[in-house]
Amino acid sequence: MSCCGNDKIVFNVKGMSCSHCKMAIENTLKSKEGIKNIEVDLDTGKVAISFDKSKITKEHLKAVITDTGYEVA
Repeated sequence: MSCCGNDKIVFNVKGMSCSHCKMAIENTLKSKEGIKNIEVDLDTGKVAISFDKSKITKEHLKAVITDTGYEVA
């Protein structure tokens, strides 16, 4: 998925256990410019993010999740 600056990344995130965890990550990421879509799977611990790579980097996305209080593996 590289057309028009769009990209997708999947992070393995430790520490997510409930709907509050899911909402915290989704709301924090949604507040950042360039985020297109977020999918949080509590069962697998995966967070899939579609984003505009001209507006936000993968490293910044990882830092946002870490700053929310979760560990990115």
